[in-house]
Amino acid sequence: MRSKKATLLVLAAGLGSRYGGLKQIEPVGPTGETVLDYSVFDALRAGFTRVVFVIRRDIEQVFREKVGRRFASHIEVGYAFQELNHLPGKQPAPETRERPWGTGHAVWCSAAEISDPFAVINGDDFYGAESFQQLRHFLSAADTLARPVQGCMVGFKLVNTLSEFGAVSRGICHVDAGHVLKRVEECAAIERSPKGARQKNPDGSMRMFDDNEVVSMNCWGFTPAIFPLLGRQLEQFLETRRTEPKAEFYLPAAVAELIASQDATVTVLPSASTWFGITYRQDRPKVVAALQALIAAGGYPKQLWGHRHE
Repeated sequence: MRSKKATLLVLAAGLGSRYGGLKQIEPVGPTGETVLDYSVFDALRAGFTRVVFVIRRDIEQVFREKVGRRFASHIEVGYAFQELNHLPGKQPAPETRERPWGTGHAVWCSAAEISDPFAVINGDDFYGAESFQQLRHFLSAADTLARPVQGCMVGFKLVNTLSEFGAVSRGICHVDAGHVLKRVEECAAIERSPKGARQKNPDGSMRMFDDNEVVSMNCWGFTPAIFPLLGRQLEQFLETRRTEPKAEFYLPAAVAELIASQDATVTVLPSASTWFGITYRQDRPKVVAALQALIAAGGYPKQLWGHRHE
């Protein structure tokens, strides 16, 4: 069964601790646009019909006022809430737990709001128009009843996803000759160096990466059939890591397990789009300059929605 509709699911629950504030409302466009404005604009152009924001309850009011309301006249808007105690089986979170359970949990929390094939993105990352076009093309042909569950992932070159101001975490993708994702290796503390991207190991040694390594930037496409599978993976995660105060249920790791169990297949869609994001506050000027260049080249209008944002 194929759907003519498609939803954009935006993961926006994080406050951006390294950045020092709510990154999703940081203006970077010439008339006050956020990175998220550009993502929704690109999704609309690609044919997405709905956007759902995954947020936390404690930021709901400011998010609705500063972010959600600007899209309401352009696309149907929905909200899902990532809460510590929203877990399979309604088991309460440990009292020592303070932070959300991660991106895989955030996606699972949106199940009640998603009934069509959907894309998943981070709310503070810029993926480029081509990425959304590829996602929409894949989702328009996806069979919602297929088993294994059909999914896709937009892949970016590692060298184009690093910050100049500190280390980042990236999902290194292992892909076969047919562009099918085999597994995702979550790697923390990857940084630029004169010899290329590197990761410092606990023993002090360095792991070097090829600049052209394909990485996951949480730009995915799935059918709703993924939700019960994510729920099962989340239950297994909680059985073993529930008491770890900082353990996170990462979406790439969950998808990798579904691939290994042959419950899902994921096609990698290589993108030539420029990726950039705001990880550190020092990243902002670079993002502003990149957007100005894209506007000057005719990729975007100066005012995305026809009015200046507050």
